[in-house]
Amino acid sequence: MPYTSFYGKFPEIAEKETKVITAIADPELPEGNYALIESYCDEIDCDCRRVFLNIFSESRNEIVAVIAYGWEKSKFYADWFGGNDPRIIEELKGPSLNLASPQSDLAPILLDRVNKYILKDKSYIERIKRHYHMFKDLIEKEN
Repeated sequence: MPYTSFYGKFPEIAEKETKVITAIADPELPEGNYALIESYCDEIDCDCRRVFLNIFSESRNEIVAVIAYGWEKSKFYADWFGGNDPRIIEELKGPSLNLASPQSDLAPILLDRVNKYILKDKSYIERIKRHYHMFKDLIEKEN
């Protein structure tokens, strides 16, 4: 499944709506800004309902973590995947570090912070869903 950045398709919206974690006095996370750059599956007819959050560290000037997140319930992913292996379903449902992406030493800490704070924000989850549908609609129109 190829993933493409939301910014590449909707730069103006991404500029306004990209979530940023600002770390201040965190005992484990170096101070600075960490932008959550969204990427979505660009396969036609795929309805995976997942996002990859590429966490960009401003101070390191690089992606330091890639977190996969699926917002639907386990049953959706079991049906979509065509199996009910609990480990795989949990990976699809997310949040989890994407096993196929390089991860820095900060990745586990960022996964924890995103899970504890960012993904508890219902308005942010709704924003991700809206971006997903915008992205998928555009992919369908382009092909």
